Amino acid sequence: MYRYLLAPVFAALAIPAAADELSLDQISDYLNSFATAQGKFTQINDDGSVSTGRIWLKRPGRARFEYDPPTQALVLAGQGAVAIFDPKSNTGPETYPLKQTPLNIVLRRNVDLTRSDMVAGKSYDGTATTVTAMDPESPEYGNIQLVFTDAPVQLRQWVINDQAGSATTVVLGEMEFGPRIKNSIFDIRAATENITDGR
Repeated sequence: MYRYLLAPVFAALAIPAAADELSLDQISDYLNSFATAQGKFTQINDDGSVSTGRIWLKRPGRARFEYDPPTQALVLAGQGAVAIFDPKSNTGPETYPLKQTPLNIVLRRNVDLTRSDMVAGKSYDGTATTVTAMDPESPEYGNIQLVFTDAPVQLRQWVINDQAGSATTVVLGEMEFGPRIKNSIFDIRAATENITDGR
C-alpha cells in the first residue's frame, strides 16, 4: 500500500549513456518550470509484476494517479493530504499528510531542494544524478530516489525503497506539460463520496 502512496511522477523509458552531474539548483529550476503535467506510467514492482495507469499533476499540492485494471487503485493528493483508495478495502481511503511524503517535494509551489529537509543525499554515477529523499521524522518508512539526466534536464526514473527492503520502479511515457486540468479531479472528499455512493 505504501508503494501507491509514493507512486509515479515522471520518468522515461531509458536513461542515456552519459550525462553531466546536476546541481540541486538545476533540478529545482526544472521542477519549477511547469505548473501542470499529465501522461501515462508503467510501474514495475519488486516481485516483477507490472501496473499501468495515468497521472495528472497540478502544482501546488495536487496529483492524481489512476491505476488501470486489474489494480484499479486511485491515489489523490489535494487539500494538504494524500489519500489511497484501494478497491479491495471497504473502510474508505487511507489518508496521510502531504507534507510527510516525498511527493511534497515535487508538488510545492516553489521547489528549493537546497533547503529541503527531506533531501537525504545526492549522488552521481557518470550517467545520472540521483536525489534521495525521505521523511526525516520517519526514516523507517524508507526513501524515494529521483534519477535525473541533463541536456535537457529530465526526471527519468522514480525508485521507491520501502521499509521491507522492496524496490518499486516507475517509468512513464511522454509527458504533456502545461495542459489545462480541472481542480475537481483532485478532490478527495468528492472521490470518497462517489465510492461510498457506489458511483
